[in-house]
Amino acid sequence: MFIFNGVKDGFAVSNLKVISLRQTFDGINLKQIVLLFVTQNYMKHLLKYTFLTFLLTCLVTMANAQDTYLKIQNYKVYYGWGKRFTQDWIILRQFENGGKTLFMLVNPQTMETKIDEAGLYQVKPMTITETRSLFKNTPYQKALQKAEKQSVMVQDAGIESGMPKETGISLTADLCPSHRPLDRRIFTDIITEFKKVEHPVPVALSITGIWMNNHQPDLEWLKQLQQNQEINITWINHSYNHRVSLKAPLKENFLLEPGTDINYEVLQTEKDMLKNGLLPSVFFRFPGLVSDQQLVYRITDFGLIPIGTDAWLAKGQLPQAGSIVLIHGNGNEPVGVADFIKLLQSKTKQIADKQWLLYDLRQSVDDEFESSN
Repeated sequence: MFIFNGVKDGFAVSNLKVISLRQTFDGINLKQIVLLFVTQNYMKHLLKYTFLTFLLTCLVTMANAQDTYLKIQNYKVYYGWGKRFTQDWIILRQFENGGKTLFMLVNPQTMETKIDEAGLYQVKPMTITETRSLFKNTPYQKALQKAEKQSVMVQDAGIESGMPKETGISLTADLCPSHRPLDRRIFTDIITEFKKVEHPVPVALSITGIWMNNHQPDLEWLKQLQQNQEINITWINHSYNHRVSLKAPLKENFLLEPGTDINYEVLQTEKDMLKNGLLPSVFFRFPGLVSDQQLVYRITDFGLIPIGTDAWLAKGQLPQAGSIVLIHGNGNEPVGVADFIKLLQSKTKQIADKQWLLYDLRQSVDDEFESSN
């Protein structure tokens, strides 16, 4: 006989019912039994798979959705060593929100940042000198050191290229203050071109406080693309105001303008990023790519790595393997965007063959300094 809702001869069965030996060997009943057994087991596995898929989707969505911090207080630079489980972190910022003390931390090996509760970490406050000494052999500190060595240049100081393992580039798009809407072609085209080989597509966006607060619909559109895992954005601090004069010389222009409050330009932008659900990275791009040695050191003292470019497309600079490419996504540079789209179209076959890819800026810079160990 068959016993259901139990186990007989190694077979799991269901539906509490006793069937006679004669019924068991009846052709119709046997088919029904087998069908019932297979169907019920199939449905169990299907439901289990569906539930796990749903759960995984929810977890991924939650991971990609950066929290918003609407009640930020006492936001400040804070250096220290933090440890949770076996991972060492560098603490860069401390602030309060909703009665909780929070840190912004960076993994010095991967350059990934995160916001987390201070109470979850073993913490040792340190000076900037002590912190940099402790982590001197990490890719993060080596990138800071290289940026400082290149600080004598008035234009394009900082890291200009990475070192990816295969041919490709790191795309950076600047979002300077503008009355024009976001040039969405950049994003729709890279998603279309790379959807079969890279998903989500990595892109780094240099954002200013003014653009962020004056282009909320465009910002929400970008956040939705990231939420849908179509793009993976590294958010670069591009200053708050991005002031520029058409008459002043470079040495008195952009952030070198007399009276500029660097603390405000850097920290207020970070605060507004957090309020808008964006996760600040450890990268900073100078407005106009203009700086001097003192300004570079001011920025690295915030724990930020200046990022330049060796391929500003609108200026006719052609990208090479590992280039950090610069275009403007704020609607003010249609020539650069058009050049980038032509570049994508010329690389269609290489993209399909995975011979020309877009690289995450964090990984690209990290690879360069890991290879120098």
